[in-house]
Amino acid sequence: MLDIAEELSRWAEEGRDFAVATVVSVGGSAPRAPGAALAVDAAGTVIGSVSGGCVEGAVYDLCVQALRDGETVLERFGYSDEDAFAVGLTCGGIIDVLITPVRAEAPVRAVFRSALSAAARGEPAALAQVVRGPAGLLGTALLVRPDGSCEGGLGGHEELDRTAAAETRALLDTGRTGTVALSEDGSHCPGGLTLFVASNVAPPRMIVFGAIDFAAALVRVGKFLGYQVTVCDARPVFATRARFPEADDIVVDWPHRYLRRTATDGRTVLCVLTHDAKFDVPLLREALRMPVAFVGAMGSRRTHRDRDRRLREAGMSERELARLRSPIGLDLGARTPEETALSIAAEIVALRRGGTGVPLTGSRTPIHRDRDETGAAAAA
Repeated sequence: MLDIAEELSRWAEEGRDFAVATVVSVGGSAPRAPGAALAVDAAGTVIGSVSGGCVEGAVYDLCVQALRDGETVLERFGYSDEDAFAVGLTCGGIIDVLITPVRAEAPVRAVFRSALSAAARGEPAALAQVVRGPAGLLGTALLVRPDGSCEGGLGGHEELDRTAAAETRALLDTGRTGTVALSEDGSHCPGGLTLFVASNVAPPRMIVFGAIDFAAALVRVGKFLGYQVTVCDARPVFATRARFPEADDIVVDWPHRYLRRTATDGRTVLCVLTHDAKFDVPLLREALRMPVAFVGAMGSRRTHRDRDRRLREAGMSERELARLRSPIGLDLGARTPEETALSIAAEIVALRRGGTGVPLTGSRTPIHRDRDETGAAAAA
């Protein structure tokens, strides 16, 4: 739902009644991830998507029905071998979709309005909804903020609300969207109740070091992938807004010094495009010891060997050096800045999702993968 929060927040402010269909779990080669949403207002206006087209018509009808009768429902869609014309996912996957009516008199309306408003403003918050459990609890919602404050509730069960808030905040702290299994009495033991938690956090950061023409192309690709992109270079003549109009931030500073003082987390991507030892070595000494998602450095094979030698002489361990993706990018035969940016982005996505980078044609590798909490890739 948070992927269409800006428009939905406007609907809520205008007082419109609407129903939201949210993907709460997926299996197999499902087209969209948990959290994807479609909404329908009382006039029949539609925004968003839950499947890229496969089951949108059926989900639309369920939303219209929910607006009429005020009932929250959980519906499963999968592939039907028996009837080629049955509503289902042609990709062979399975999705569970929660349809929630948000009408003027609905108890969840205030919670949804707050959640949508926070997401539209870019404020971190997480919305937890009961997606499996007693009929009276289905669709009830709890909004949790980073400071632990809450809004809404799961049917008046105080202990359940406390446990749900703690579990929801844990997912919010790591920026994760997913499910949590609890008992109806609020104990942490998995039981008869499942929550779907949608976390809204600031976008991940991509920091591009080196204000070169390849960096300009990478900024555009990074923005397309949803990153907040910063360009950093010690040379003020190159690090200018005119050269990087699409960057969120442009910083004139020595790269390693900026990296020490800026905020990073486990989703941050660092792309070192300077391929100059006086910048690269001190920067990579910092970067490879930080818990970030990706550290890549541009350069020829010869540049890489020289860089590797210098880093070893600077005291870097084998384990630290093994984190470096160098030369950066997948082998696409790229030559232009745009092609090179695509190759770098492809490696970032492959590492993030557990992909191999090999062509899908003729291979037996899974098309979609999920990662567990340890970062290991699981086929889907």
